[in-house]
Order: sequence, then structure tokens, then C-alpha cells
Amino acid sequence: MDSTIVDYLTLFIFTIAVGYFVQKYFKRQQLTASGKNTAQSDGSTRSLAEPHDDDLPHTQEIGGGDHDAVVSGGGNACTSKKSAKIGLVSKASSVCGCAETETVSCCKTSKHQPADGVNDFSKIRIYHGGQSGTAQKFAEDLRSKLERESSVGGPARWGCDLLDLSSWDPEVFMAKLSPEVLHVFLLATWTDGEAPKSAEWFTFWLRDTDEDFRISKTHLKQMKFAVFGLGHSSYGEDNFNKVARTVHRELTSLSAHPVLPLYLGDENVSGSKHGSIRKDFEAWSSALLEKLSSMKSSKSSSGNSSAELDDVSDQEDPESSDLYETTSEEGHSGEGYESDAENVMDLEDLGSVATKLSDAKEAKAKRMQEKNSKIRTRRMKPNGEAVVLKEMVTPELRAALTKQGYKIVGSHSGVKLCRWTKSMLRGRGGCYKHTFYGIESHRCMEATPSLACANKCVFCWRHQTNPVGTEWKWQMDEPEKILTDAIEGHAQMIKQFKGVPGVKPERFVEGLQPKHCALSLVGEPIMYPEINTLIDLLHAKDISTFLVTNAQFPDAIRKLNPITQLYVSVDASSKDSLKKIDRPLFRDFWERFIDSLKALSEKGQRTVYRLTLVKAFNVDEIEAYASLVALGKPDFIEIKGVTYCGDSKGGLTMENVPWHDEVVSFVKQIEEMLPEYEMASEHEHSNCILLANKKFKVDGEWWTWIDYDRFQQLVREHARTNGEKTFTSADYIAKTPSWAVYGCKERGFDPDETRFHRKNKKDISGC
Repeated sequence: MDSTIVDYLTLFIFTIAVGYFVQKYFKRQQLTASGKNTAQSDGSTRSLAEPHDDDLPHTQEIGGGDHDAVVSGGGNACTSKKSAKIGLVSKASSVCGCAETETVSCCKTSKHQPADGVNDFSKIRIYHGGQSGTAQKFAEDLRSKLERESSVGGPARWGCDLLDLSSWDPEVFMAKLSPEVLHVFLLATWTDGEAPKSAEWFTFWLRDTDEDFRISKTHLKQMKFAVFGLGHSSYGEDNFNKVARTVHRELTSLSAHPVLPLYLGDENVSGSKHGSIRKDFEAWSSALLEKLSSMKSSKSSSGNSSAELDDVSDQEDPESSDLYETTSEEGHSGEGYESDAENVMDLEDLGSVATKLSDAKEAKAKRMQEKNSKIRTRRMKPNGEAVVLKEMVTPELRAALTKQGYKIVGSHSGVKLCRWTKSMLRGRGGCYKHTFYGIESHRCMEATPSLACANKCVFCWRHQTNPVGTEWKWQMDEPEKILTDAIEGHAQMIKQFKGVPGVKPERFVEGLQPKHCALSLVGEPIMYPEINTLIDLLHAKDISTFLVTNAQFPDAIRKLNPITQLYVSVDASSKDSLKKIDRPLFRDFWERFIDSLKALSEKGQRTVYRLTLVKAFNVDEIEAYASLVALGKPDFIEIKGVTYCGDSKGGLTMENVPWHDEVVSFVKQIEEMLPEYEMASEHEHSNCILLANKKFKVDGEWWTWIDYDRFQQLVREHARTNGEKTFTSADYIAKTPSWAVYGCKERGFDPDETRFHRKNKKDISGC
């Protein structure tokens, strides 16, 4: 029975294939006949200046298959076996973009351009499509460079336009299409290899144009272009710079001419050829300038402009090497690109399809092997020794983070002064950790041993400038140095408040000696290979630890030494929404997420789920959130409205920020589904609510605060006995003051502090 079905399916598929190629065959015959009629009608007006076949430059034959290679010339659509040639400059096509009357400048009579489409340009249009602003910044830098180069040695040689792809208008583009205009694209790749919002319409139009059988494959034959991609190789080979690769392939498919090979810039420091995406851009832009400069002395220059591009994406994306797809490497130029009729396979060639597909697979496998060999070569010295690992923090990243207020520690760590630390120094209130757990906000050091993360969350308030990765692949600093430099950096920032009006002297002195460390500044602290040693060093100095992980490293969670309080970010309750919000690098991110929650349930110390509510993303997933609580069995659940960081580069706006009443409503609904949990505290200013396990409610009173001295005693005893003497979260609890309990009139604001309101001013410091 099964074999019969297979036979019928085979016959069905074969019948469809034969019908398709028969239809194409008759269409080709019709177009050929039409071409002959056109040739007969205008044969008397054919230019005598057209080169004879014998006068053509020496060319190399390609192919070797049995199918016909069709070359258009003089209005004829003629066929000849094995006649496609590399570098062949064909006669003018019957499809002409000029006026009906031929002139000296007509494409049928003018001199042909070099095969690679090099020409001197009167205008350069720079298009940028990105999400975080990097593509736009690079585009602005490129325009400045081009304008300087244009004015060297006399009048400006070309004008430069800077265009945002969000305002792409295909009708205007096609109306202004000219071989004297160079189109430069700087394209970023967003989640799942998709185009960023600003480039969505452009990529849709280009894909639709390329796939529309009614549109000629010579549609963009007058277009000259270059593409620079902005991507991150940690997202995998399939999605790495997918937008740039696709745009380059589709432009080439429509007969546009690349003046430079496709360049794939890499944000991954360890993967970037030049050490950072900024340096990748500098190398590519220099190559572009060199190409343009070479035109000034010789317009016929057709070689590659820079050795910097010797291994750029192997010239073409492997996907662009489809069996019958025309590419720039086939040597077509100008009017010599093939028409639709020329892309039709003869019926008699059907039998060779299987062989060609097999050959194509072998060729692709060989290319991948060569590419992998190049990667291995770059990572090994000639003598076989491993190369020195790169630093995580590039000069560009250091400048960006320093501008945001960070002090960079070593080559991969950082420390920053929290706004609530500044606020409590002046007696103006503490953070939600002060309300929920009793920390002294002015003595809290916010730090991280790893600026790298395995996610690129849409709500990241660090402007997504931090590096990302799935494993540690950078130079590593010793934990002792990290701690020493972090405390020193923290103290230096505290000292800047000496003499500032309102700063309390006793709190200033206390602030110089941190008592708490929030390992949640940025990145993924648990990625640091020596995280346990760093934690032990912090505890040795009587500094409590609040560590946050993004639930992508379950094994590291299980191996983690006792923490004062361990957080797991639970930003979504379903696979699709987690992918949409966190934009994780791991392909098995959901399995890792679930396993991390299970690992949390195995820890004996205080554990917390941290939920960030983002309107239009995850506020409707109440039941699914409740089901996740059973996996991790956390002691506490912090539910907080997303914080808007001042721009929409991450894809969020103020419309995505829930009001505090909306957060309270969400918490009440999830509380009804979790009988073991109850609303214990709130911090209205931070738009945050605390759900606590009822085991922390003793005799009707909440004990969510922490006895920090008791914790230090317990952790030292644990270390002294090599982990034999364990303890639980119930062993170091403290009573929650009445003003911090949910429902009180203070709504989480410490009455010993002085509430301060700014009028008509944006509060950016907390001071």
C-alpha cells in the first residue's frame, strides 16, 4: 500500500514538472519568434559601430552542460550551445531605456562599461536601515568621508544623499535610477534574521520584485550598489547578517552591479576580522573610497580595491549560488544581462537536473569546508599555538559605556552608581530592595563581572551597547582584581558627592564601604568562569550578594555557591513571547529557560522570580506565568513594570509602559491562581510589587527582610565545613516594617526619608 502511494506521488510530481517545462518551452519559442520579427523590422537601422564577434576580447567559456546559453544581441534573442562566456560584452538589447531616437549617448551606441560595473559617479546615495542607531551613525560617518574625498583636488566630483529606508519610495527610486548614481546600503539584521522596522518596506518591495515573474530580471541593470551588513555571528550562521545577504543576492538577481563584494560586519568581538564592527566598517569604507579614487585615474579599473576584502563572505552568500540564478560572478555587465526568455531551460535538459543538483550540493559543501578552514586558520598560529584571546571591551564599547556613567573594570567588568544610591545619600528615599528586603541603598554597589549577555532584550536599559555571546571567549581577569577595582571605582564615584548640598555626612562615610553588591548591572554575571570565587570574596568582606541571571545557563545555576538572594528573570511565559522579548542567542533557549527554573528550585537560599511587564508583549499571559511558578518554586516573585529608557531603539515606546494600577491588577489576578503566595510589599515609585510565599508570614506578620549579619555567619560556616553544613532561606529572615507592607499609606516609601518632587524637570539622577 505504501509503495503504491509513493508511485502515485512520483507520477504526480513528474507530471507537474513536465507540464511546467513544456509551458516554459512554448513561451520561449514565442519570445524567440517575437525577437526575430523585431530584428527584421529594425535591422536596417542597426549601428555599424557594433563590434564584430571576431573583435571581442578573449573570453573563457563556461558551463559544459547540454542546455542552451542564450545571448541577446542587436535585438536578436539567439541561442547557441555552450556560448555563454565570462567577460563577454554583448550587443545592445532590444529593451532600451533611452529615447526612441538613438543618439551618441544611447545605450545602443555608447561604449560599454567594464564588466564589474565601475563608473565615475555624479551622485552617491547612502541608505541606512537599523534599529539601535548604529547603521545611521555609520551612514553619517560614510557621508562625511565621501564628501571629503569628493572635494579633494578641485570641485566636488559627486554629491552625497543620506536616506532612511523607512521613507523608501520605489517609484521615486526607479524614476531616478541611473548608472551615474551609486547606491550604498548599510543594513542591520534584527530578531530571527528579520529586517529592522525601518527597512521592512524596502526588503518587502525588493523580495516581491525579485519573485514577481512578470518583472524582467534586467529590472535594475542600470543600478550600481554596495552593501555593508551589521550583524552578530553569535546568532548562528543562518541568521548572521541575513538581511544584508538577502538584499545583496536579490539586487544581483535583478541585474544590479555590485562595485564591491558584500561585507558582513560582526558585532562579535571574537568573530570580527578587525576586532569590532566599527573597525570592520572602517576597513570596508576605506575600500570603497579606494575604489572610487581609482576611478578618478582610470575609469576602466575593474579589480578589487583592497586586500582587506580578500575573504569577505567568500564574495557571495552561499544562498546566492542557486543552480540557475544569475550572479555578478558570471561576468554579465550593462546591457549584456540575460532577459527572462534566456533563463528558460530546454525540455531536453530535464534529465540533467538531478546531476546538477548533486554537483551543486558538493560545491556548496566544498565552499563550507574552505570557509571553516579559514576560520580555524585565523584562530591558530602557524605553529599550531592558540592565538591570544581578545578583550571583551573594545575602545568603542568603552567609550559608549563610559558616556552612560559606567566605570569599566579590567577588560570585561563594570561598576556604576545607582540613582537610588545617590538618592539615599541625600535622605530622599531608597530603592525597592530597601523596601522589600531592608538593604541600605546608599551602601549598595551595582556591578558585574561580565558585560556580555546571552540575550538582547527589547527593554534593555543599557541601550544594547553591551556585547553578547553564548560562552566565555575573551580574556579573563582575576576575581581578586575585579573586586578590588570595583570597590575602588565605586568609592571614587561616591567621593564625587562630597560637599554636595543635602548629602548626609554619616551616609557619605558609610557609602565608601559597600555592604551590598547587586550583581545585576548589565550582562550575565553567571557567565564569568570564576563567579563562585568572586562571590566568596564578596562574602569574605561581609558584602551581601544579589545576583540576577537570565535563565539561559542552568548548569551554572546548579554549581553556584550560596547567594544572599538569587534572581531569575522570567520575562515571558511562552516560547514565542520569550523569543520576542529577550531575543536570545541560544537556539534551545526555551529548554534552557525551563531547566534554569527547575535548577532554581534546588537551591536552598532565597530565590526570586523577576517579571518585567511590557504592555502589548506579555501582560496577557497570566495563566502561563502561574504555571511556571510550580517549576522553580521561588520564595518571592517581583513583578515590575518595564522602565522606558528614553528612546525606542529597542522597539519600545512609552505606550509599552504599564501604569502602577495596571501592575497591581496583574498581580492580583496571578495571586488568585497561586494559593501559596500573597502580596507582601510594594514600591510605588519603582512600579513594583512583591509576591511572597506564605511561609514568610509568621503569626500574621511578614518577614521578608534579611538578617544580613546572620547570613554572613551561615555562609562562613558553610565554607568552613566544605558545604556539609547547609542552611535555608528561613534561617536568616527579619521582620518587615509596617511602612513596607502592601496596603500601607506610605506605599513603600520609608518615612524616615524625605520625599522630594521635581517640578517641570526630568529626574535623571535621583538626587
